[in-house]
Amino acid sequence: MIHEVVSTSTFRKWFGTIELDNGLVLYTTGSIASWLFEGDKVEIRIKEKPKDVFGKKTLFFDDYDLYKIYGNAKIKVWDAFHKEFELPRLSFGREVYRYKILAREAIYEKDFESIAELEQYHYASQKSRVALWQCEECGTLVESNIKPKCDCGGEVHIVEIKGSTPASRFIVFELKDRQPYEPEVIAYVRVDPPVPLMHRKINGEIRKNIREQVFPREWFENIFSPEEEMKSLFKELRSENSLKIARHKLWERASKVAMKRCNSAASRIARVVVHPDYRADGIGITAVKTAVEWIAKRRVPEMRMKKHLIEVIAQMARFNPFFEKAGFFYVWDTASGKPVLYRPLTEMAEEMIRKFLETDEIAKEHGGKLCISRYGNVEKLKKLRFSGVSKVFGTVLDLDKVAGEVRFVLESFGVKQRVVERYVFRDVSFEVKPGEIIAVVGASGVGKTTLLRLIMGTEKPSEGMVEVEADKIVAIIPAEIEPEISDKSLIEQVYEVCGNIYVAVEILNKCGISDAVLYRARFNELSTGQRERFKLALCLAQKPSLMLIDEFAAHLDDVTAMRVARKISELARNAGITLIAVTHRKEVIKALSPDRTFYVGYGGVLTGDQSFP
Repeated sequence: MIHEVVSTSTFRKWFGTIELDNGLVLYTTGSIASWLFEGDKVEIRIKEKPKDVFGKKTLFFDDYDLYKIYGNAKIKVWDAFHKEFELPRLSFGREVYRYKILAREAIYEKDFESIAELEQYHYASQKSRVALWQCEECGTLVESNIKPKCDCGGEVHIVEIKGSTPASRFIVFELKDRQPYEPEVIAYVRVDPPVPLMHRKINGEIRKNIREQVFPREWFENIFSPEEEMKSLFKELRSENSLKIARHKLWERASKVAMKRCNSAASRIARVVVHPDYRADGIGITAVKTAVEWIAKRRVPEMRMKKHLIEVIAQMARFNPFFEKAGFFYVWDTASGKPVLYRPLTEMAEEMIRKFLETDEIAKEHGGKLCISRYGNVEKLKKLRFSGVSKVFGTVLDLDKVAGEVRFVLESFGVKQRVVERYVFRDVSFEVKPGEIIAVVGASGVGKTTLLRLIMGTEKPSEGMVEVEADKIVAIIPAEIEPEISDKSLIEQVYEVCGNIYVAVEILNKCGISDAVLYRARFNELSTGQRERFKLALCLAQKPSLMLIDEFAAHLDDVTAMRVARKISELARNAGITLIAVTHRKEVIKALSPDRTFYVGYGGVLTGDQSFP
């Protein structure tokens, strides 16, 4: 049935109503209701019988589907966009673990509460408090990153995510089948209309309205710009209200007028926020790809003109390639020096972008690429060979310095003096090839750490020869050999070692420290697991030929351990680092995808068959 919209009401981002010309009232979200206007044509498909609410026939959230009619197009408006999918995480072709994720438009109050909690982790957040809340009892407004409590005891609701506008739409990513300690919402994407104006800086010169020189002008003619509406509205409001009230009403009224006029062929991804624990695991790329699908199918945010482009303006795109991995092309820098990337949604848009990249003198040099790996390759290991190596452990146990009740207990078991001698290794021979990844396993006390000490040269074999030739060797053997740590911020320390800020960010990201807040942290402010990851980062910053790690990922939970192991293995293999990691954990071994696994025990080292194709 085709009907016209008579009126809409927006109470909160998560609740609004739409009234149709047949008297039906539809419950929806405020985010959607605010983009529908009197006279809009819609098609409704009723799934459940209307209920009587205050004398009005009302359809609740699950009672109907709604489509907006725009020209010859029929655009799905409700039910809210949702998509379930699984995201397998692979280590060199092998599945290590997988996420089950529900992506959906934010429709519940708890969704916006989760967005507020995540927003404080955004790279570009300028405010220490990112959300505004209001008590429904006393009306008090409170700035907070989490849901606060009001002194009057009244219920508090979120009313604003700072930085967003009434035009903003949000999609959240909910983790299904999660562990009890894992968050429910691990990411969100905010979609806005494009910025009103865009200028380009070239060698200090500003070229105005660069978009209209590349794309059709009509694609960007009617863009959300409340500032333009404010000029005419302020005089009207000021004649009817005090200055304070006029200013309060101005933004709301101007936004509504601007939204009614807004209708462009582009959308803008204004925020992509991923929980810090999941940033190094491809969630950001998946979130962007899903948002692209949402925008293309539902013409978000306006639900009007066909979408040809998605726009991104983000300085952090210089340091993280996930936009490019989601199909975006870097085109130019804005007048303020921020990189602009576009994702074409149609063949027409893609042709225009490619033509620009092929003909523009500056674009021809970068070819649409912005963020590339700068870690590069290391000087490869020249030799690591054990030839007939034996290592004898010997000690004398006596009671000379033991007194009192402890001595009595030991003497009761016949302990007086004992010489303990045993072979840790007996006639061990093997060779490690340059760039190999080796996992070392075995029971506690059998000699795994001793194997690393022999390679490092801090212990000598009793017999045989250990030959190691490498440009740079780094090791983490807890309480024995660890990287030097200062009281500077994490990113400063890594930068001082590697000498390249882009490489420093890349290394921190690979080690699971992919949060700008953590970049600025000091070592003593980190959790035990974060400290372990930072030590790995400092080792990688030295670009070693050979890297030895004892008790790899010992202080990390299962999911984080697999995530870090997969990334470290990937970086080591791509850079040519020879990695030897001691671990007891099967999930870590699987994530490392080692070329071989060394089994240590009973004086021997079983080097195993090659396990990586």
